[in-house]
Amino acid sequence: APAARPAPNPPHGHPGHDHGSHAHAPQQPPRAGKIGVPGIGAIIAVASGKGGVGKSTTAVNLALGLLANGLRVGILDADIYGPSMPRLLKISGRPTQIDGRIINPMENYGLKVMSMGFLVDEETAMIWRGPMVQSALLQMLREVAWGELDVLVVDMPPGTGDAQLTMAQQVPLAGAVIVSTPQDLALIDARKGLNMFRKVEVPVLGIVENMSYFIAPDTGTRYDIFGHGGARREAERIGVPFLGEVPLTMNIRETSDAGTPLVASEPNGVVAGIYRGIAAKVWEQIAGQSQRAAPTIVFE
Repeated sequence: APAARPAPNPPHGHPGHDHGSHAHAPQQPPRAGKIGVPGIGAIIAVASGKGGVGKSTTAVNLALGLLANGLRVGILDADIYGPSMPRLLKISGRPTQIDGRIINPMENYGLKVMSMGFLVDEETAMIWRGPMVQSALLQMLREVAWGELDVLVVDMPPGTGDAQLTMAQQVPLAGAVIVSTPQDLALIDARKGLNMFRKVEVPVLGIVENMSYFIAPDTGTRYDIFGHGGARREAERIGVPFLGEVPLTMNIRETSDAGTPLVASEPNGVVAGIYRGIAAKVWEQIAGQSQRAAPTIVFE
């Protein structure tokens, strides 16, 4: 891994790969004091208040859902201490560099990907303090040849620590998606993450209820293992969109462990359709933000 150093300068533009003809992302206006990334239309964070709610799996399938809906998409693994993208996307090896500085992202399933997991061994413990985490995050964001992307999905680490504040305060996020399971214990922590984004003026694009219910594969009986509807009620209570319910299935677990996410491996399946629907709702809000940000000229 590169040695830690102060926050890097914005990278030079690099040509990217075109995944076909489609509508390009409206360039999000930079938020005050935040430097954008050339070539990236919108950056969205996928976050949770606590670990174990399926945030990384949701982030991967959301990114693949956006890709399936015709967008050019990348994903940044912002979890320095526990990177998941190499395993979830079945990517191994080390990224190459341009002129010893700019890193070429890895790629699979049509997604451009950057993760600390590509730079260190899977079992290596990252024992870093906050400033080193901040430096590494900004390097992986701004010193990577992302090319032209409509959306960059950022898989945030759980909680509200240094990595979250770095991304929220220094990166012009178009919005955040909050992932929670239905039970009260998870929702308490989800509220903390949601409130953090609100305090730093990052729009909350909505809440996803993960592990919403379980359908027994042998009998078809439905079980609400963690309760049901808690995230929807929370979204209604605080006035943010509810993006959808993702069931707890053996397929999601198996494909995640195998590095073959459901949206890519079973694109016509029911769960893949749920993720594509969530992606469509997220993109609709990002496109709406751009339209609202456009100035209105009045002639008198």
